[in-house]
Amino acid sequence: MRISLRLIAPAILLPALLTASPGSARAATAKWPGDPAVTVADAAGVFGENLSGLSFQGPDVLWAVKNGPGTLYRLVHQGSTWTPDSGWPGGKKLHYRSGSGDPDAEGVVATPDGVFAATERDNDEDGSLLKVLRFDTASSSKSLNAVAEWDLTDDLPSVDDNGGFEGITWVPDAFLTAGGFRDDRTKAAYDPAAYAGHGTGLYFVGLEDEGKIYAYALDQAGGGFTRVATIASGFPKVMELEFDPETGSLWSVCDDTCGGKSATLKLAGGQFTVSATYARPSKMPDYNNEGFAIAPPSTCAAGRKAVVWADDANDGGHALRAGALPCGGN
Repeated sequence: MRISLRLIAPAILLPALLTASPGSARAATAKWPGDPAVTVADAAGVFGENLSGLSFQGPDVLWAVKNGPGTLYRLVHQGSTWTPDSGWPGGKKLHYRSGSGDPDAEGVVATPDGVFAATERDNDEDGSLLKVLRFDTASSSKSLNAVAEWDLTDDLPSVDDNGGFEGITWVPDAFLTAGGFRDDRTKAAYDPAAYAGHGTGLYFVGLEDEGKIYAYALDQAGGGFTRVATIASGFPKVMELEFDPETGSLWSVCDDTCGGKSATLKLAGGQFTVSATYARPSKMPDYNNEGFAIAPPSTCAAGRKAVVWADDANDGGHALRAGALPCGGN
C-alpha cells in the first residue's frame, strides 16, 4: 500500500476501522512485549518511500521489497545498520515471468523453496492482480524475472487494486502437522501428502482489505495452488505477516491504520487464533510500518533478539527501524 492513511482524518477513519469483528482490533491491547525504544537501522536516504516487506534469511541477510517500482533488496549488516549488499547496490527491479510488467511487491519471504514476493497489482496496468512470485536470487542480472508465479486473483474476494496482498510468510509442514492444523478443504487434519509438489510448508498471505490470512499449498513446479485455510488476522486491515519458529507464533501487523498494533496467533484446536494484541513500542511514533521481521533464534543475546520494521513513508529519511523481543516469549 502506497498511501499513508495518516492523510485521512483519523477522527473519521479510526472508529470505523476499530468496529471490526469480535476478537479483532477491539480485543484488549497489551504493551509491546519487547524494548520500548527503537533505533534507526538504515542510512539516511537509501530507500526512499514504498519499502514494504521484510524477511530474514539467517542472521546476516535481510530481504526487503519496495512496491513502486517493484524492487528486491538483499541487505547485510554494516555496523548498526542494514545496507544493500555489494551486488545489489540499488536493489534489483522485478518483473513477471514474461519479463514484462512492474509487480507491486508488498511482502517478501525467504524459504527453503527460494525467495517469494506477494504482489497486489501490476503498476503498469489498472486493476487488482494478486500474484505470488518466486525469484532466482542467485542470478547476476540487474533485474529479475519471476521463475515461477501463482495467480490467486480469482480464488480470493474482489478487492481494490490498492487493497490486495500486503504480507507473506511460510510455515513448515512439520509445525502444522504437530499442531493438528485443520484443512478447510478436507475438513480434517492437514495432510502434506495430499499436496504433491508443494515443498515442505504452506504459504500464508495477508489480504489487506479483508483483514484475512489465506494459507496456500503452492505447486513449486508450476502455477498450481490449493487454498488450505482462511484465518482472521485480528485486525480490519492486515499489512504484514511473520512466522516465528521459536515461539510458534504467527504475527499479523497493522500499520498506522490501527495505531501500529500487532497480534500473535497461536495454533490451537487445529486453528490459528489471536492469542494477544500488542501496542507498538511506546517510544516509536505511529509510523506507516508495512514490513516486520524477527531475527532467527540463533541471534538471541542477553535474552533478546532483534526485530526490524519497514516504514513505507520513509519518515525522517529512514525506512528501517530496529527493536527487540524477548527470546522464547510470545
